[in-house]
Formats: sequence, C-alpha cells, structure tokens
Amino acid sequence: MTNSSSSTTSRENLVHKVNFSNPRRFSTTVKSDLKETFFPDDPFRQFKNETSAYRITIACLKESVMPSLLTYLQFWASSNSSFFSHADSSFIPPLVYAVFGSSKDIAVGTIASASVLLGSILEQAVSPKDNPTLYLHLVFTATFFTGVFQFALGFFRLGILVDFLSHSTIVGFMSGAATIICFQQLKGMFGLTYFTSKTDVISVLHSVFSQTHHWRWQSALAGVCFLVFLLATKHVKKKKPSLYWVSALAPMEGIAIARSFATMKHNQIDGNKEMVAFGMMNLVGSFTSCYLTTGPFSKTAVNYSAGCKTAMSNVVMAVCMMLTLLFIAPAFGYTPLVTLSAIIMAAMLGLIEYEEAYHIYKVDKYDFCICMSAYLGVIFLSMDVGRRPYDIGLSIIRALLCVARPPISNLGNVSNSAMYRDIEQYPSVEKVPGVLILQLGSPIYFANCTYVRERISRWMDHEQSIGDSKSADIEHIILDMGGVSAIDITGIGMLTEVLKSIERKGINVLISNPKMEVMEKLTLSKLVDTIGKDSIFLSINDAVEACCFTLRSSKKGVDSKVETSDVIV
Repeated sequence: MTNSSSSTTSRENLVHKVNFSNPRRFSTTVKSDLKETFFPDDPFRQFKNETSAYRITIACLKESVMPSLLTYLQFWASSNSSFFSHADSSFIPPLVYAVFGSSKDIAVGTIASASVLLGSILEQAVSPKDNPTLYLHLVFTATFFTGVFQFALGFFRLGILVDFLSHSTIVGFMSGAATIICFQQLKGMFGLTYFTSKTDVISVLHSVFSQTHHWRWQSALAGVCFLVFLLATKHVKKKKPSLYWVSALAPMEGIAIARSFATMKHNQIDGNKEMVAFGMMNLVGSFTSCYLTTGPFSKTAVNYSAGCKTAMSNVVMAVCMMLTLLFIAPAFGYTPLVTLSAIIMAAMLGLIEYEEAYHIYKVDKYDFCICMSAYLGVIFLSMDVGRRPYDIGLSIIRALLCVARPPISNLGNVSNSAMYRDIEQYPSVEKVPGVLILQLGSPIYFANCTYVRERISRWMDHEQSIGDSKSADIEHIILDMGGVSAIDITGIGMLTEVLKSIERKGINVLISNPKMEVMEKLTLSKLVDTIGKDSIFLSINDAVEACCFTLRSSKKGVDSKVETSDVIV
C-alpha cells in the first residue's frame, strides 16, 4: 500500500496539470475572433496606454485614414532638402495617394494589364469608335466604382479577401496578361489599321494573319530593331550594373527590383490602408477625368532605383507631369506607333515569369496546374472570365481538400528523449508498447468528421493486425490535439462516438495538449466529464507516462494473482 501511494505521488509530481478553468463568455470569444480576422496587425497597440483624447485622435487618423499626410507634417519639420532630390516623373491620383497612402516607395500610375481588362469589358457594351463619348464616360464610371469597391474593402478591413489569391494564381494571371498585351502590340508592329477588340490569343492571331496583305515590312523591321535594343539594354544593365546609364536610354522595367524593394528596405505595408488610398485616388480621379490608376511595377522600380525616401516622390511626379502636359506633351504626338508597341512589348516580356513557373513546377505540381490554368484561361478565353472558373476554383478545391482530409499521424518516441514524431517520416522512432499515439493535424469540422473517424478506426485495425508483440494488444490510445485549433458541434459528436466505440473494446482513451478554444467546447459539451479530467494531459509525454504507469500496475496485479494461484494449488 505504501509503495502504491508513493508511486502515485511521484507520478502526480511528474505530470503537469491541465488548465480546466471556466470557458470564456461568448462575447469575449466573438470579440477575439473579430479582432484576429479584421485587425490581425493590432494597428492601435502603440497608443493603448495613451490618455490624451487629442493624441488618440491624431494617432487614429495617422494609422487608419491619412498616414502619409501627418507623416509629412512631422517629416518636413526635421528633414533636409536632400530627401526631395530623388523623385521620379499622371497628376491628381499621385497627389491623393500622397495624402492617404502608407507606402514610402510605391509610384502611382496606370498599368497595361488593367487597361486591357477594362477595355475588354467596356468594348462588350459600347464601341469606342462608334460612340467615343459614351465610351469615355463609361471609363470614368468604371474608375469611380472601382474606387468605391477598393475603399469599402479597406475601410471595412476586408483585405483578408486578397489572401485567397494564391501565389500560383497571381503568377499565372500576370504572365497571361503580359502575353496577351504582347500579342496585341502586333497591331503596331505590323502597321495594321483594323484590329480585333477581343483579348484571347486565338482572336488576336486570327486578326493578325488574316491581314497579311496589309503588313508593312518597314514598320515590322523598325519595331524588331527597337525591341532588340530595349532588351539588350536590360541585359547589359543586369550583367554590368555599373553601366546603368545604358538602360537609361530605354524605359527601365526592373521587375525584380519592384518585387524586392519592400523587403530590402524592411518596410511593412498595411493592405487595408493601401486599399483605402487606392480607392480614394480613383474616386477623386473619376471626378477629374482621370483613368484607372494603381501602383505599377515599372514606376515603383524606378522610384526604388532613384533612391526615393518617401511618398513625396508622387507629389513631385505629379508636378512634373503637369508641366509635361502643359509644355512638352505636343512633342510626343510625333512618336511612331511602332516605337510605343516595342516599348510595351519589352516591358511585358519581363512580366512573363517562366523561371518562377518552373520553380513552382519543381516544388508543387498542383500549384503548377493552378498557375497554368490561370495562364491558359487568360490567353485563350479572356482576362475577366478565363481566370475565375479555373485557377481560383482549383485553389478553393485544394483548400477544401486540406480541410476535409486533414493529416492524422501515428507517432513514435525518439530514443532517449521526450519527443514524439511521425513513424512514416522517422522510421527509426520506437513505438510505445500497448499505446497508440495519433496526432490530429487540423480543426475538426462537419466537413472532415467522417474522415477523422475512419482514419482513427483504420489506424487501430492496422496496429491490431501487426504481429509484432510490441505493438499488438492496444490498451491505450492517445489523441494529440495540439494541431486542432477549433472544433464544432458535429466534431464533438463524432469525438463522443469514437470514445464510446473505443471504450467498448476495452481500450482507454487519453487526450493531450488541447488548445483553449477546444478545451472550452469540450467542457461546455460535458465531454470532459465523460472522458475524465484524469485522462486529459498537457503533453504527449505526460500521457505516455500515465499509460506506462497503468500498464505496469496492471502487470503487477496479474503477476500477483498468478503467484497466489500457484500457492493455493
């Protein structure tokens, strides 16, 4: 009796206690969930202890509405003029962004992909040749509603929707858009007067090759020569950065710089603030006859290369653009169309990310399928229709599969340690005799309850069918719920059924490492009382120690019965 008491005491000292505190109130959990959903960055944390109403108001405006404007008021007071000597050369939108934007590097302007997308949509409603006035008004109207939509997304903190666009989708879409834009420049390269208004590659190529008798070899030759020159300047700058002045003779389209400048400067951009800024500049722009604007890669790359320090570069760019429109713009009217086509083609070729697509192919074949579906959908259908049913659909299907088919691993012990790892990933780990350790790796919802129940049953049947004496005769099952971040009522019902089914087979069930949200649901559903608080542990190692203690105690009991029966005989 003394030995048993001392063993129990030592076991209790070794096992860490699980927190069985009362569940939080519903309002508390909802507040926490909403905060993590819409304010994951906790933007107002730096002045949570501020008591001055004036300072709180200024801080709120700075963080949520006009970050750049208030930054400038502080910046001008302490800066010198050298900060404004590196600004690049569009008028109203950059000024608006300078007030509402949060990025110090982005340059505001138009982009070719948005132009093609907007044109392909509007030309289905009205022809720019037959009714140019109505077409122009529709452009401004589309810009207005784009601004409304962007502002609403940012104001209501719905930037989370952008997270559902995977990297593979963006790569495929941008590459497809760049390909379409390149093909459309064949109109200028061959000097064609009439051209299709459709954006798919089949229609574009049909329009080109059905007018071979209208091709102008002089235009094609000039276009090819200028295109080769532009690509050569990029190559020279890439190989020898010291010859940066060579690429200055051509438009700078530094895509690699545009993608990496934020990381290189260790800047963090709030997507919701940017949506508000883009929305405001398109709203204001639509009332001042401005075209749809955003933050293009090329201009941002030029800003970065020029050493711009703040969004003040947009103000300087706007002033320069105003002077250009007033005094220099007439000179650009003599620029040959073939030259503009070559410039656009050179810029778009840099957006076709074949190296990134190959990298995706090597790493994840499913992501590559998503990327290619976006690319092929854009070039063979259209930019606004082709990407929706394919790449986004495949991304959603993959996300649903990850939820509906969560990973469930059989764990073993790493020798001479308290660590437990997947036996398939680490074949050298040792199974605990008489104990089956299963790790549940995702939230348990109605969508995956049946699968989780079947997987647990299959693992039990598999272990029982193995002839190895070390793993046969399962007496304990440990369900590690460290990866289960949430559970719904259907999941609780499934777990209850599994527990009853396993216990009917004479097998004890233990739970380890339940998270707070899961623990609250288990407590409210009385499942904790069904399992027993003594069967819930803080870690796998504690649960294993409890199982081993029970196994040793039952073995001693059997041995003592055998010895007693021998004495009686």
